Parts: sequence; C-alpha cells; structure tokens
Amino acid sequence: MADRSAPSCHLRLEWVYGYRGHQCRNNLYYTAAKEIVYFVAGVGVVYSPREHRQKFYLGHQDDIISLALHPERVLVATGQVGKEPYICVWDSYTVQTVSVLKDVHTHGIACLAFDLDGQRLVSVGLDSKNTVCVWDWRKGKLLSMAPGHTDRIFDISWDLYQPNKLVSCGVKHIKFWSLCGNSLTPKRGVFGKTGDLQTILCLACARDEVTYSGALNGDIYVWKGINLVRTIQGAHAAGIFSMNACEEGFATGGRDGCVRLWDLNFKPITVIDLRETDQGYKGLSVRSVCWRGDHILVGTQDSEIFEIVVHERNKPFLIMQGHCEGELWALAVHPTKPLAMTGSDDRSVRIWSLIDHALIARCNMEEPIRCAAVSTDGIHLALGMKDGSFTVLRVRDMTEVVHIKDRKEAIHELKYSPDGNFLAVGSNDSSVDVYGVVQRYKKVGECVGSLSFITHMDWSSDSKYLQTNDGNGKRLFYRMPSGKEVTNKEELKGIQWASWTCVSGVEVNGIWPKYSDINDINSVDANFIGQVMVTADDYGIVKLFRYPCLRKGAKFKKYLGHSAHVTNVRWSHDHQWVVSIGGADHSVFQWKFVPDRKLKDTLHIAPQESLVDSNSDESDSDQSDVPELDSEIEQETQITYRRQVYKEDLPQLKEQCKEKRKSAASKRRERAPGNSIRLHFVHGYRGYDCRSNLFYTQTGEIVYHVAAVGVVYNRQQNTQRFYLGHDDDILCLAIHPLKDYVATGQVGRDSSIHIWDTETIKPLSVLKGYHQYGVCAVDFSADGKRLASVGIDDNHTIVLWDWKKGEKLSAVRGSKDKIFVVKINPYMPDKLITVGIKHMKFWRRAGGGLIGRKGCIGALGRTDTMMCAVYGWTEEMAFSGTSTGDVCIWRDVFLIKTVKAHDGPVFSMHALEKGFVTGGKDGVVALWDDTFERCLKTYAIKRAALAPGSKGLLLEDNPSIRAISLGHGHILVGTKNGEILEVDKSGPITLLVQGHMEGEVWGLATHPHLPICATVSDDKTLRIWDLSPSHCMLAVRKLKKGGRCCCFSPDGKALAVGLNDGSFLIVNADTLEDLVSFQHRKDVISEIRFSPGTGKYLAVASCDNFVDIYNVMSSKRVGICKGASSYITHMDWDVRGKLLQVNTGAKEQLFFEAPRGKKQTIPSLEVEKIGWASWTSVLGSCCEGIWPIIGEVTDVTASCLTSDSKVLATGDDFGFVKLFRYPAKGKFGKFKRYVAHSTHVTNVRWTYDDSLLVTVGGADTSLMLWTYEMEGHRDSRQCDSEESDLDSEEDGGYDSDVTRENEINYTIKALSTNIRPMFGIKPHLQQKEPTLDERQGVVSSLFQTTS
Repeated sequence: MADRSAPSCHLRLEWVYGYRGHQCRNNLYYTAAKEIVYFVAGVGVVYSPREHRQKFYLGHQDDIISLALHPERVLVATGQVGKEPYICVWDSYTVQTVSVLKDVHTHGIACLAFDLDGQRLVSVGLDSKNTVCVWDWRKGKLLSMAPGHTDRIFDISWDLYQPNKLVSCGVKHIKFWSLCGNSLTPKRGVFGKTGDLQTILCLACARDEVTYSGALNGDIYVWKGINLVRTIQGAHAAGIFSMNACEEGFATGGRDGCVRLWDLNFKPITVIDLRETDQGYKGLSVRSVCWRGDHILVGTQDSEIFEIVVHERNKPFLIMQGHCEGELWALAVHPTKPLAMTGSDDRSVRIWSLIDHALIARCNMEEPIRCAAVSTDGIHLALGMKDGSFTVLRVRDMTEVVHIKDRKEAIHELKYSPDGNFLAVGSNDSSVDVYGVVQRYKKVGECVGSLSFITHMDWSSDSKYLQTNDGNGKRLFYRMPSGKEVTNKEELKGIQWASWTCVSGVEVNGIWPKYSDINDINSVDANFIGQVMVTADDYGIVKLFRYPCLRKGAKFKKYLGHSAHVTNVRWSHDHQWVVSIGGADHSVFQWKFVPDRKLKDTLHIAPQESLVDSNSDESDSDQSDVPELDSEIEQETQITYRRQVYKEDLPQLKEQCKEKRKSAASKRRERAPGNSIRLHFVHGYRGYDCRSNLFYTQTGEIVYHVAAVGVVYNRQQNTQRFYLGHDDDILCLAIHPLKDYVATGQVGRDSSIHIWDTETIKPLSVLKGYHQYGVCAVDFSADGKRLASVGIDDNHTIVLWDWKKGEKLSAVRGSKDKIFVVKINPYMPDKLITVGIKHMKFWRRAGGGLIGRKGCIGALGRTDTMMCAVYGWTEEMAFSGTSTGDVCIWRDVFLIKTVKAHDGPVFSMHALEKGFVTGGKDGVVALWDDTFERCLKTYAIKRAALAPGSKGLLLEDNPSIRAISLGHGHILVGTKNGEILEVDKSGPITLLVQGHMEGEVWGLATHPHLPICATVSDDKTLRIWDLSPSHCMLAVRKLKKGGRCCCFSPDGKALAVGLNDGSFLIVNADTLEDLVSFQHRKDVISEIRFSPGTGKYLAVASCDNFVDIYNVMSSKRVGICKGASSYITHMDWDVRGKLLQVNTGAKEQLFFEAPRGKKQTIPSLEVEKIGWASWTSVLGSCCEGIWPIIGEVTDVTASCLTSDSKVLATGDDFGFVKLFRYPAKGKFGKFKRYVAHSTHVTNVRWTYDDSLLVTVGGADTSLMLWTYEMEGHRDSRQCDSEESDLDSEEDGGYDSDVTRENEINYTIKALSTNIRPMFGIKPHLQQKEPTLDERQGVVSSLFQTTS
C-alpha cells in the first residue's frame, strides 16, 4: 500500500493533564460561567468543575506564558513566546478567536491586563527593552508603545480608579505610567527610607492613588502616588508571587505555600497554609491566586490547581495535577486497562486514568526517570533511570520489586517481551541488556551491535527477535534472549512485530520529509488494526499517518498543542485514545481517536480555525500527489518576480558610487536635451500571468495594465491615457465598486499598491511597507472602503487595508504556495476568501489578524488548484473555478457541489446581477444562470467571428481567456496572448488591443518612409504595426523559431529577420512571405542591417562573435568579419555602405571594411567625422555620457539617434528610456528619463521623420509609442521626466544663505517621546475627492443617456 495520502480518521484533544505554574504568575481565573481558565503548553484550557470537562483554545503555536481576564469575565487574552509572538483574545465560552494582536512584540509576551471597561489591553514584551504596548484590541490596533524598563517586568495593571493610569513592577523597580494621547510616560516609584529597594513581583491598585505590591522578601509595600508610604512586614515568609483584588478585598499567595486574605484596607482576614493541609507537602509554592466569593483558586509551582472553600479552608480540593518542572520522557500504557504511566525528571512516576481524567497514583523515586514499560500481565512497571539503573515496581501498590544498576549512562528505552519472560533494557552505553523476569530479573543476554545510544526497540510477536534503533539512525536485529545479531535478510523476512515504535525501517519511511536526514522525530506508535500511526516530533506536533507508510514525504494530519518537543506518544490498549507527552512543557495530552466511519457524525463540528497555518509545509493538503498541474498554470507558478536589483536600490547604489560622482561633478557635463517625449500609445496587455485585470470604467473606457503602466483606453477615439506612478511590473488590478477608482499592485523590494482615479489619472493613496517582492492580487470591498492584497513573499501574506487612511487593519500568512485571487465578501467586509495552488480558504478578521479555515470538501473529492473565485447572491455562497475546468459551489466553508464548466482550467469568473460569466483555457466565454445549473450561452473566441472594426488580428482560435468583465452591453475579454476583445451579446467580436505574447521582445525596426514598424519576439511571431492614429497590428506571421532582430531594406519592400537558431530570412514587407533564407550559424542572430542606398549588402551579426556579409542580389555570403571576442550587440553602416561599426558584449567598438570584412583600426577623432547612415551604437567617445554612474549593475541595451543627429534616445536594463544631447561626450551626461517599461528596454528606434520614438520592453512584451516634442512645445502637463542622476551641483549653486542653511547639521537630542506616526492623505489629494453622491451622479447620468 504505497498510498501517500493522509489518513481519513483523526484525533480530537480530549484532556490535558497539567497547569503551567513555573515561571508564570497570575494565570488562573474563574470565568463568568464559573469555569476555570488557565493554560498549559500552547493550549488555553477552560475547565468546568461541575461537569469535569475541558474545552481548548488552540490558536497559539508556542508556549503561552501570560493570561488576562476581561472585566466581564468571558473573554480571555493570552500571550505566547516565539520569534514573532502574538496575543490572542478569545471567548472562553465558544473557544473561538475574537482578535489577534501582532507584529509588535518580539521574544514573547510577559504580562497582559485589560482596563476597567475592557476596551484596551496592555501588554509587556520579553525583548531587551521590555516594551509596553497599549492596544485597541478589538480593532487589533496599537494605540501606544514605550520601552518598559531595562530589566524584567513581572506584573502590570491598569489603575481601576483613575483612567489612563497604569502601574508596572519588576526587578528592583516599580513604575507609574500615564497615557496621554498616544504617549506613555513613566515615573519611577520612590522607595525612600520607608523600605529597601527590591524586586516587586505583583501589584494591585486601590482607591485614592493607593497601590499595594508584593515584594521578593515577603513584605507588602503600600504606595500613595509614586511614593512608598508603609510596608506590611512578614506578610509572607518569602516572595509574594500573586495578588488578586476582588470585591471583598485582596488575596495574596507566596513562595511559603500560604494564601492570605486581606480586607479592602489591607487588614489581615485569614491565612491558609497549604503545606499543612492533607494534600500539602514541603516546598509547595503558590504562583497564582483568584478569590471569587467563597471560593479561592490556587495554582502552584508544581502544576497543581487547588480550590479552597473559605468555610472549610483546611480541606483544599485538588482539581488538577501534572508533572513538576523538568523534562518528561517516560510513557507507558497498561496492556489491559485504560491507564497511562508517566515518569519525569521531577523523579515522580504517576498513573493516570484515561476514563476519569484523573491522577490515581503517584510515587517518588530516587532518580530522574527516562523511560517506562508495563509487563504483559500488567503486574510489573519497569522504570529506566537517568543514572543507568532501572527499578521494577508492583503496579497495584507501587512497592519495589528489584533495583538493578549495570550501566553508567541513562536508560532511554525498555520493553517487556510479549510472552512476559524477558525485559530488554536499552541504555545510552549503546547496548541492550536482556533480563529474565521469572529469575528475579537476572541478566541473561546482551546485544552489542550498535555504535550509538539506543533510542527505540520492538519485540517480535513470538518473542524470538528484537529490533533496535540507535542515535545514528541504524536499525539492527538480534536473536533473543542471547542477543546475537541477525544479518541474514532471509531470516528477517517473515518476522511479525508485536509493536512498532521504531522511527527507521521501511514501514515508516513516509514519516520523514523527502529531503530530511535529521532525527527530529522522537517517537512513533503504530495501530496495526486501524492501519494508522502517530508520531511525535521536536516541533511540538503530533501527526497521524497511514501505516504502513512506505514512501518518503507522505501526507498526514497534524495536531498542535504541545509547545516544544513531544517526547513520546502511545496508543491506549484498546486504540481508543492516543497519549502524548511534552518534554519541556511536561504536560500529558490525551487525544480521542475518531475513526473514519464516525467522521460523518462529527461533520457538524466546525473545522478547527487556525491562526497558525496548521498545515505545515509538508502537508498543505490531505491528498497525495495531486494530478499534474495544467501546463499553463505550471508555467505560471514557475515565474519568479525577484530582481537582482530593484529600482528602490538605486539611491543606495548611487551613494556607493560617491567617488565617481565627485570626480564627475568637477567636470563640465553635457546639458540635458531641450526636446522631450511623451507616452502616446502602448501595444500590449498583461494576460500571460495575471487574471481579472481588465474592466470598464464608469464612463465606458477600458482600464487594464501592461509593463509598469496603468492604461485607460477610449475605444471610440482609439486613444489611451496612462497612470505612470509605478516603476516596475504591475501584477494585479482591481476596480472600485463605483468603477471610477482602480487599485494596482507592483513588483518591488517593498512593493506598493496605488489607488488612482481613472478620470483624473491621479493617485489617491499609495500603500506600502507590508509586501515583499510584489503584490499579486487586490480586491475592494463592496462599500469601497477596504482593500485586500496578497504578496508574493514566501508566505503570500494577506493584508486588509483601510486604503483612504493608508492604514493596515489586519494581516496573516496566507499559504506556502501561490495565491491567485483574494475576494472580500460583499455582504460582510470582515470576511474574505483566497484561492490558489491546492488552496481554498475562508478568512475572517479578528483584530489585527485574520483567521482562516480551509474549505471542507467532505466526500466530494480533493482540494484542487483554484484559479478564480467570486461571492454569490448571499453572504455564505461562494464559487471557485478549478484547474480542471469545474466550478465549485460553496456554502459557508462546505463544498456542496461541482459543475463542469470548461475543458481545462477556469481562469476567470465574474458575478452578474443574475447569473455568472466564466472564461477558460478552452477559449470559451460561458454565461450561466444564478445557480450554475444551466449554461445560457457560450461564445467561442474565433477569427471567423472577428468584426471588421478590429484593431488587429487574432493570433489563434480559442486563445486562453484570463480576464472577463461585463458592462455597456458587451463582454470584455483578455487573453493569454495579450489581446483585449469586446464580445457583443449578439456574437460579433471586436479586437481592441494587442501586444506580443509571453517571451522577450528584442527585434524592432521602423520603416524608411512610412509610419510603420516591425517587431519580432521570442514568442515566435513577426508583426507589423501601424503607427498612424489607427494604432493597430497590420500583419503577423508565425515563425519556426523566436527572433531577436529585424530590419527593413532602404526601399521598404523587404524585411530581414534574424532568428534564435542562427538562421535568418528575408520576407516581403507587405505579405510577409519568404523571399530567401539562410543558416550559417548555430547561435542567436543578434543584429541584422541592410547597407544604405540601394541595400546591396546585408550584414548579419550573431552571438558566436562573427558578422557575415551577404550580397542581396546574388544571395551569396561575400565576407566574414572576425576579431570580436564576444557576441555582437550593435551594428551600424556608414553612409557610403563601405564601413561597419560593431559593438560587442565585451564592450569593444570595432570597425570592418565591407564587403570583405577586413578589420580596421580608426582613431576616435576620425570616428566622429565619418558620416554614419544610422547610429544605434552605445560605445565610443560620442556616447560616453550615456553610461550611468552605476554602470556595473546595469547595461545600456539600445540607442538610436534622431536624423538631425541632435538627440540620442537610449534604453537600459532598469526600464528607463532616456534622452541625451548628442554627441554625449564626457562622463555621466545629463538626460531626461521616462519610466513606463518595467524591466529592461531592449530596443529603441525613431521613426523615419523623428515624429515618434518606438520602444520595446523585453519581458514586459509591450511596444510603446512616444511622441517627440520640440523645445517650447511643453504644455503645462505634469512633468513625466526626471532630470538626471546628479543634480545641479555646478549650475550656479545656491545663494550664500541657502548654502549655509543647507549645511546646518541638526543633531537631535534623545527625544523623550516617540514621534507620532502620521497617517492620512495629503491635503492636495484630499480636496478633489468627490462625495459618494457626486460619484454616483456620474453613473446615473450615464444610464440615462444609454437607456
């Protein structure tokens, strides 16, 4: 059974034995329902003494160390340790999360307290400054923070009688805080002569500015204001750990084991000495007290909870026990009864009843206990000790049978043989000793094959063999009882094992992750009958696998609760329960096993909510390897948006080049050119890796994105307007419900989301600071006030924003795998869904966090990869499209049915007033009724249906559909091939926009006397574009290979194209039919050029360092230019057609005579005098100035000179298009620079009359047209150019006052208060914003005109 899927049964936490008393205080309270709330390990426990029942809060993923009860006594706040610790506020009745507070503290959260009306929560961190934070916990918002103290803080409390006042205490200090606005200001308590300066452990506030505090020496210090006014000496004999205020007065608990009750004026009422009671013992220490009416709860250092009734105070009732501090490793289960035995470094062995959930026996030993075993008849209990000895006790009365010490090192494992005759004892001395039970445990054999300590052992069913695991991960076999090692494979084949607790062996291969060679799995136990096994590991996780589990990296179900390492795990004798024990948290967990047949009855139990993504990396889904991903999705998930250098790094890089700047500043640099360019039209739409990024605006224009540009396209006039606020690839776009604002998210080191107005093209808000690397999905809420976004960092972080204020409301780690879409519930803006690779999650906001639940599939199948999602007509209905072509229909979190919608993935989905529209890889648009029962109509995107008004040609029939949107009587469709189409409801299709498909675009040529250009790309197409106002693609031809260069002949009739396999073609420029083709080279043809005049020669440059010269008429190769040491990058002819200038990848500038190709050496002064037919070169003294200061990181990929030789346009690897004055002599010339392309600009060309500059952007697939504007023709538009890298240092400088002011150095004295963070929108953006009515007014007037 090589099934790698997770088992269908599961475990449910039923009971936790223990209470965290060590290193914690004040963590035990009565709730309003008279239940008791406390914590142990990583679990919040609510215990009902009446019903003897426990409920569990499982929202934390590490040890909980602090707890506070809300004044209404229903809500509880708990804080945990960890690298990024968080606080959960949860309901003790439903044990569901209400709010999560995160992203502020580090290390851990030491104390928590609610204020009087329960609106605010204060927390203290474990970081070096012991930071104090005040939260508006319902919103998850930090109100104020301040460094607490240089040393540990032990307790903090709000003054319940004065608003905005707090008191904190700790190592040798007490501080009185006042909160004013958002600043917290402390005053230190003055000890004066009244008492010694010492550590204060706990405190309680009373009326009239009086504070009572418990000190380390057992005194109570009484404060008035900030002064110590009196001490109550000897209140306790040692440190006072806990103080609890209630209506009747105060209760204190100390290290002396006493609980004292005091009246409201701190006059003593009574003392209860727990050490003197029946249950007491020497060394009992009280860590927590809670006094409610006539009941007192007491928590002790050794993990007990007592309940005391005031009238019978000498008879405390013990309601919870656990092991004391110290590692807990030993666990054994009784062979016939529901009992579990545990032994720990606290030297006690304890027997627990799994039915009564109680401790029934306890016995203290001389040594720390490391392992335990019960004999087959259930009479003897063997304990292995840390000192190398072992002891055998009688189970019924815990009396000693025998104590034997044969070893020096700890005994880590021992087991009785199934026939009851032998006990095998494995020690850290690397050997196993075998003892005869009947011969009063006489040693009868020894197994000595291991080279490392023994970790696990199992007997065979016939008691004749023993298998062991050791610290090296070796698995060995021995014949019993002699202990002779068995190496013969045949002999081992038929062995049946009585138990399986080993971690290595074929049967348990699957419990190890695929690439792990570490020993972090501490324990395994197989349930042969149920064919499942449990494992315990170092990460606090109990996992359930199928048994046997043969293939590495099997899927599992995982259960959190233990905080640090789980040391041991065992099935009870009847397989009803699993018992697991935690090393450092020394707690015992009892899990109920729910076999799969019972699962149906438990379905009404809501699935466990998780804050921690409780699906670890190994197992995000319960299935084994899901069917192969669709090729297109596979391709998309492989795309990485990481950059070597981000634009944000530029200022830093320039700083590093300071020396160069200084030297440059001293020289006279060329001015920037007076003329400028302005973005005019962009061919392209990003469809290949984005979805649902295409919408109609309020006014019927179309908004979408390509490269770093947001485009608003007017289809009546065939014009475009551009949002140029981004500086790198835009990956997602969402439209506001009123259809006038748009949100776009980009790639970047700290990537930003811009919300902008499609009418004015002005930004309304920019959100950044939370997403690393990029933003891949955004969505507005139905009221338009909130925005959800998803990042492409490793955790695919999800953030919910109040976008107008620029405020982050909540955030959470989304998933390890890619998330494609986020959608906010239109009816409840606190809920959202995300879909992605094997991922469908339903989130709800809880304060500063989001709580996710995985979609419940039930018996209907497996979590498929989801590509799109929408909400339906009620708040609980959601629909998602899968990678296999189904639409899944969800109610709440449950899958109710699936409908087959498309062949291949469903990429896009849109909800209408009544019904839905979907689009898929099959190139079909389908309209559905509102329940997805009937498909009302389908439209296939085919060339035959293309209407005459189209702005181009469909590349293929049925292109993959990535975006769909409806409006204005049409369906708008975006395809993977970069086309935008408008489908009329009656059938005809109009193509509006198109660009190249996925793949880099390098080849670009403009026509010698017409407004036309040609492009060729790695997408294997050659395209001809019309640059006149009709802006469309005139012709396209598919090539056998991608191409990197092209060139028109001087008469414009022929077009030469260089391909990536070393061949090139010459085609008819009108029909694109072949005239000739050649292949002399193997490597990419990088540049191709006709000689000027008659175009007699064709020079063809390739990446294998040669330029071949062909005679066009005779179509023969007539010369080869040799001598380049690297690939050829650029090439230009001189006017006479006799000389070639060549640039190479090694930055060489070479000259060859044509047509033979003889290398020439020409001094640079001469080069300038030669008349060149074109200049596209980037090297030489004429263009020295085009190389930026940070030339090492970035390359200038292309240049092109205007025909009047005045302005040189360049494109570089940063996506900048720059204009320089020509010749650009001297280093670091000044320029005008324009951002629209995202990564590298691969080519730039002026049209024949210099009216337009045409640029192509490698991977962003776009072709951009810029109009060339003469000096003086500047209209007052916003300046889209940025002036140069180095600012005007030598342009007359400053006047002397300004210079002085510029040089003043403001050193800031250490500020006493934190500077307030500023939120909000800048005023000049605020005024413009129309009211809701105004905005809707635009819409309604539109409807009147259209109706």
